[in-house]
Amino acid sequence: MFKNLIIYRISESWQPDQAQLDQALAKQQFEPCGATQEQSTGWVPPRGEEHGAMVESVGGHWILRLMSESKMLPGSVLNRKLDEKVAHIEETEGRKPGRKERQDLKEECKLELLPMAFTKQAGTWVWIDPAARLLVIDASAQGRADTVVTMLVEASPGFAVALLDTKASPQGAMAAWLHSYDAPAGFCIDQECELKGTDEAKAVVRYGRHPLGIDEVREHIDQGKLPTKLALTWDDRVSFVLTEGLQLKRVELLGVVLEDKPDENGFDADVAIATGELSKLIPDLIDALGGEGRTELGTLPQASALTPAGSGDGSQDLMYEQAVEAVRAENKGSISMVQRRLRIGYNRAASLLEAMEHQGIVSKMDSSGARKVIG
Repeated sequence: MFKNLIIYRISESWQPDQAQLDQALAKQQFEPCGATQEQSTGWVPPRGEEHGAMVESVGGHWILRLMSESKMLPGSVLNRKLDEKVAHIEETEGRKPGRKERQDLKEECKLELLPMAFTKQAGTWVWIDPAARLLVIDASAQGRADTVVTMLVEASPGFAVALLDTKASPQGAMAAWLHSYDAPAGFCIDQECELKGTDEAKAVVRYGRHPLGIDEVREHIDQGKLPTKLALTWDDRVSFVLTEGLQLKRVELLGVVLEDKPDENGFDADVAIATGELSKLIPDLIDALGGEGRTELGTLPQASALTPAGSGDGSQDLMYEQAVEAVRAENKGSISMVQRRLRIGYNRAASLLEAMEHQGIVSKMDSSGARKVIG
């Protein structure tokens, strides 16, 4: 539970109501994929009990679990089926199908093959700390976290979040810590990091199980390479890898924490230990990065994530042109990137991207939460 952390700040305007959220998530309950359904996503009881609550509270911390299922259909199998159909048309009708017809045939093949495809399921732990107004998602990919946030925004009126932001950038702070080989109070530098060049070559240097307090590391930083990942340990209790995007990966509770674990194993004990440690680590990490930055969190009635795509509201936003410029510069149409570049909340960033989709600048969101830049 909680091996990778993507952290959001929840707006002060949201009024936490566990019972209300539980009822709302029950309406988004997970259902396995149908015969011709490629993917399905929904909430499941965190305890794994049938007909259990969708929101469990342990020590005031709310735990949720999102489940997704997808059909595994190899491209080689789909292409072979398509080739068979194309060959049949060429043989019986004496013509070659055009591009549009081939695309239609491919969709037809997919519908025929999906009922026979294997399925793969994946669950995502979600932690809401109503008192600290934090949302923490156990996801290694930002697209997965975006899916969770979108479903919470749809389920809970007034729910607005922004990715956690700090006054000092994680990348700049990690560079300073490595250069001086002096971590902030409570933290120590472990033996793993990744440095990436800022020039066109984008050279990458990785160290694994290697002492980092050496001149070679300092020379790389002096030459312009900046850390994208750095392994740290907090208070001898939790180890993790900090990324340039302020994500925590490979989070591990250390022996001293597990020694205090009650003899009885179970959901409540696991949640209490994990949230107990991480709810102390996160504020310390924020302090180590200079405190929290200023990020807009308010819900915008005319620019929320619930605005139907194509309504055009987002294009009237004063930040629309800046968002378009950022998307084209990064060649990446993700909500998280727009949030970080413009320092705005999730809801507003989602609306801006929906407006870009309507204008033909980005594609529709795919199953991983990403959009392609097409215009």
